Amino acid sequence: MKNMVFYGYHGVSETEKELGGKFEVDLEMSRSLQSPGASDKLIDTVDYEAVYKSVNACVREHKHYLIESLAEDISAVILKQFPVKKVTVRVRKPNAPVSGVLDSVEVEIHRPVISHD
Repeated sequence: MKNMVFYGYHGVSETEKELGGKFEVDLEMSRSLQSPGASDKLIDTVDYEAVYKSVNACVREHKHYLIESLAEDISAVILKQFPVKKVTVRVRKPNAPVSGVLDSVEVEIHRPVISHD
């Protein structure tokens, strides 16, 4: 899922926390696609609408100082709620408040499912 765009209140400065801003999220999920490929049934795969809603909730309902923390929150929710083996999360903050010109700042994390056997 590429370039999902949400509005959230994440950042270190008071302005970021009060006024909020746009955040962009990319999500790569890994799992076997053999069963849904054969059955052609939504129940056998990941419901991308549900994933979008979960990411939206992470961005809109929780506040983080750092986009690193937001990425960790998103990865934990996806791994807990959906049948995936690993996830890559990229969070971009366009127009980040830095003393210079740039398009965005971005973090990328890779997380596997942690087995508690």
